[in-house]
Amino acid sequence: MKIGIVSDGQYGERAFEQIRRRFPTEWILLPFPSSPVVDDIDLTIPPCDLYISYIRHPDIAMELVKTGVPILLGVNLGPGFINQAREINPAVIGPETMCSLLPNTKFWQINEYAKVFGRPVFYLILDKERVVWCHPLRGSPCGSTDAAADELNGQQLDMEAMNRFALSICHNCRAPRFGKTCDKEKAGIIHLVELLAALKGVNRELWEKCSQLVDQSTCRVISGS
Repeated sequence: MKIGIVSDGQYGERAFEQIRRRFPTEWILLPFPSSPVVDDIDLTIPPCDLYISYIRHPDIAMELVKTGVPILLGVNLGPGFINQAREINPAVIGPETMCSLLPNTKFWQINEYAKVFGRPVFYLILDKERVVWCHPLRGSPCGSTDAAADELNGQQLDMEAMNRFALSICHNCRAPRFGKTCDKEKAGIIHLVELLAALKGVNRELWEKCSQLVDQSTCRVISGS
């Protein structure tokens, strides 16, 4: 499966570097128009099975939608844009964050991608309460999952370590901020929830202890774990 990362130069470079390690991937750079409205767009781009759009201009992004190819919106242009886009191309997905995606859509191309990149899955090896190895089986395309997991190795798994883990996600997250369509803090919470999910299967006593600490410090953002 070939993936095209479509950008106007502001976002997408880190995703390209990560994704190209797992899939044949093309970097597609398009201009960012100075005008708020663009007519007569000539969109000539390499054919791909899936496009991941980091385009900020809605007219250019809509032209990409018209290719009919499945599209992930790395820059979410809002629910109005998504609703309009899906009337043209049902295979347009605007995930809340790029680390919230699951391989459960109706489109095999997006599902194949989301088996590797999306909502994190961690493999944990512990020595009592010390992290021997934290390995992401699936993670964010920006690379923040790998960086934060690596920082956990060798650490005692306590509230301080989990705070550092979540802050590392927020620091390394490349979610663009357009109103409330992307949220670095939400990315941190998603990763923390999934770290606890992995911990539950390894050390239930430590999971209960950490869940209580996280629950108290995050106003009950951890639910259903």
